[in-house]
Amino acid sequence: MDIGSRPRLKSRNKIKFEGAEQYPHVLQFYSCPPIETISLQEFEEFAVERLKVLKACESAGIKHIRGTEAYTELMIKEIRKTKFKGKENVTQEDIYCRRIDHISHFILRLAYCRSEELRRWFLQQELDLFRFRFQNESIHGSEEFLKLNNLDYSPIPREEKEKISGELAHSICSGQVSTLDFFKVYFTDALDLVKSRKVFLKDGYAYVVREDLISILLSVYRAKLSRALSQTARALPHLEEDDRLLPMLCGLSKRYLGQDYTNKKPAAGQITADMIDTLSKKSFPLCMQHLHQTLKREHHLKHGGRMQYGLFLKGIGVSLEEAMKFWKSEFMKLIDGDKFDKQYSYNIRHNYGKEGKRADYTPYSCMKIIMSNAPGPGDTHGCPFRHFDPELLKQKLKSNGLGKDALEEVIATTKKGHYQVACSKYFEYIHGGIALDSDIQTFQHPNQYFEESQKRVSGEKGKKLFRSNNTLHCCNISLV
Repeated sequence: MDIGSRPRLKSRNKIKFEGAEQYPHVLQFYSCPPIETISLQEFEEFAVERLKVLKACESAGIKHIRGTEAYTELMIKEIRKTKFKGKENVTQEDIYCRRIDHISHFILRLAYCRSEELRRWFLQQELDLFRFRFQNESIHGSEEFLKLNNLDYSPIPREEKEKISGELAHSICSGQVSTLDFFKVYFTDALDLVKSRKVFLKDGYAYVVREDLISILLSVYRAKLSRALSQTARALPHLEEDDRLLPMLCGLSKRYLGQDYTNKKPAAGQITADMIDTLSKKSFPLCMQHLHQTLKREHHLKHGGRMQYGLFLKGIGVSLEEAMKFWKSEFMKLIDGDKFDKQYSYNIRHNYGKEGKRADYTPYSCMKIIMSNAPGPGDTHGCPFRHFDPELLKQKLKSNGLGKDALEEVIATTKKGHYQVACSKYFEYIHGGIALDSDIQTFQHPNQYFEESQKRVSGEKGKKLFRSNNTLHCCNISLV
């Protein structure tokens, strides 16, 4: 795949017509890399589109059991917001979507092959995406995919099925043998199903029901993709000579895809310096609340903390003048005004685009806080759910009023590595059990947390969750 500095002038229709043979099916194992030339603009655009889909896979898999109706509905809803809308009935638009699907997969391979943690995340989301697509394919579409990939899995003849119908009946959990399609595959291709005793074995073959065929395909895809990611990681140093691509690829894993909070204006008017302490107790996420408390206690923050907290305050609507007043009032409890002006005021003005190259810097997203610049000794920046010692995190959550059950749920989610989900659960508990809006699966930005908190504090209606007999219910309440 070649990267050009200018957008291609070839029309979309021509691309789609030429790709009809290259992309015969909406599903693929991505065995052959793309060979066409694309612009840098397309490179970034395609990568972001796929990243949106993979983030949706992650969020849906955390909130719902895979394969359930709620999971499917959420996946369909999120994918419809992107350009990944390929269908079985091939149209010109479908071919264009398949082209984006193909190219974007290889772009993210480059971005996510750089570490074991990134490879593991990318592999899991790609497998979930493949599972979702295959399970939503028609019978004709799934059989066509098997043929195109030289997978010799076809339903056994009726005569053979009738001959061993008794044995097949013992291998299925539900349904009648006569209404199900069984595939005859080598038992070594179905070891997961053999282990869970979901198949009938005979003469070295496993008889797999159609619904369980996905387990075999996922094993094939996992092996192919794991090997491909390792090969890509070894080839990645060759890209170091291209200063256009490497920074973009390195930034994709920390890419924020939500609302821009650079110049966010608060609905209630300007937030002044003397309002910040009260707001921190009501509406700051745990990361910013920790930075605020450290500043109030020690009257100083190291550079990483000043950057993370200062840009957050800018994002909630604190003006440059009020920010200068706020920081100066705290720092001057240890140092004099002249020292503050010489050593720290430039940094504050720089964040607001008034010094240096005068860039309007963006508040840090959750992914940037989690994935980059981990805190060292004496640092207070970072994500508490990611970077705090577990006992310190428990202590912090208890001091903020979380009960035993809520604490256990948040800690359990944190241990699984779902830091943003843990933060979202924490939000719901400290806001009286009010669930997040359906459009917000998990928080992606500290300023988003603040915004949602302010909606609830101001008295907007929401849904309150309560538990009885281990069942989750909803009712409407109003915070007044």
